[in-house]
Parts: sequence; structure tokens; C-alpha cells
Amino acid sequence: MTDKQILVPSADHPITVERHPGRISVSVAGQTIGATTEALTLREASYPPVHYVPRKDVDMSALTRTDHQTYCPYKGDCSYYSIETADGTLTNAVWTYEQPYASVAEIGGYLAFYPDRVDLVEE
Repeated sequence: MTDKQILVPSADHPITVERHPGRISVSVAGQTIGATTEALTLREASYPPVHYVPRKDVDMSALTRTDHQTYCPYKGDCSYYSIETADGTLTNAVWTYEQPYASVAEIGGYLAFYPDRVDLVEE
């Protein structure tokens, strides 16, 4: 078994987490599955910003947990959910760090959505 490398954000690989100033809504096929004024925006190095929505503000009945997992040395173990729609399943369209590393602890209990699979509106 190999040990997972743990990295800390730095000037070479910055990560910030900030409260999103407005409202975020997430919908699929015209059905809203999440809406919040408590979203967080994570900015990591040169990657596009990612909005994290509190789990409490997402219709979890529209999601199905999958066995898919990934690992980020800056954030930790990542779990995934699929979104069930009338038109089918959007496999692994949602991710979450349930026990993120201390440097990004704020995103624990939040979900992120692949923007090419959902309609995510910032207000």
C-alpha cells in the first residue's frame, strides 16, 4: 500500500476559499436541485473557480452516491454522486470532500457540480 502524498497550498500552488457574495442555483433539465446564498468559491492555482454548495441546500433525493473516488494531495479523498433525471443519469456529476484537509476545511459538508453537466447560475 502506498501512502498518499499530502501537499499544503503555497505561493507556487495557491488555494483560497471565500464566501460567494450572491446566490447560486443548480438545475438539471429545468429542475432546480440546489439553491443557496451560502456557497463557497474555491480558487486553486490556474484552474477555473469552483462553487461549493452546502449539502443542506441540495435536494439529495436527486443524487445517488457512486463508488467512484479520486484523491487530491491538496484537498484529500473525493467522493462522487450521480444525478438522476427523467432523461437518464448524469454519472459522477457531483463531487465532495467529506473530510478535507485542514487548509480547505471550509468545503467539508459542501458539494460541487461539473458545470458542463448542470446549469449553474450565479446571481
